[in-house]
Amino acid sequence: MSHILLVTGAAGGLGRAVVARAALTGAKIAVVSRDAQHLADAFGEAHTHIAADVSTFDGAQLAIKHCVETLGAPSMLAHCVGNILLAPVARTTEAQYRDVMRANLDSAFFTLGAFVAAARSAAIPASACFVSTIAAGIGIANHEAVAAAKGGLEAMVRSAAATYAASGMRFNAVAPGLMDTPAAAKFLSSPALREASAKQYPLGSIGSADEIAEVMLWLLSDSARRVTGQTWTVDGGFTAVRPLVR
Repeated sequence: MSHILLVTGAAGGLGRAVVARAALTGAKIAVVSRDAQHLADAFGEAHTHIAADVSTFDGAQLAIKHCVETLGAPSMLAHCVGNILLAPVARTTEAQYRDVMRANLDSAFFTLGAFVAAARSAAIPASACFVSTIAAGIGIANHEAVAAAKGGLEAMVRSAAATYAASGMRFNAVAPGLMDTPAAAKFLSSPALREASAKQYPLGSIGSADEIAEVMLWLLSDSARRVTGQTWTVDGGFTAVRPLVR
């Protein structure tokens, strides 16, 4: 029996990469975005499309309900919703802060709650993977808001892993560095900026969405059945290795 995978933030660069890889495995896939047109542009008529804002309680409930009614209860969740704000705390407005929290933490919390409820109702084992950031694990200037949100996400993952381990549910996260996606385009808009960014990483180069998608799908799979409550850092050595200064 094929797995049912729910991908939130599916129309973004990472979401598309997750869907493309998962489709090769034969999984049944429900793709979620706030904008139905974005889903149509990204996937045409492929997969089950769900227009819902999962940064709200009602939106997350709607997304899971639609998936259950059309495909069945999802056994896997790849939560790819998020945004980034580069600003020091003293120059971050309340509106900016609230937006970062809604996109990165509220969406994860509400989607997780609805996902767990559906899996428990269907009495199926389940796994979920969320997206954090290296800024949650190491101090990086001008990342205060997103670091706070993703730090909360990582703590949520650990707690949920403890709460639902006995029910056969696993929860993990990935923490990428800079990825070559549309969301990061402004940071990589010229050869000079791309080169400067790549030099920050000991292994060099900029990460790809496909690389992160591969790790996420492994964490969701039965091959990772002994892994839960973890945040896997995929950052070319940024947080663990001191780069050679030339």
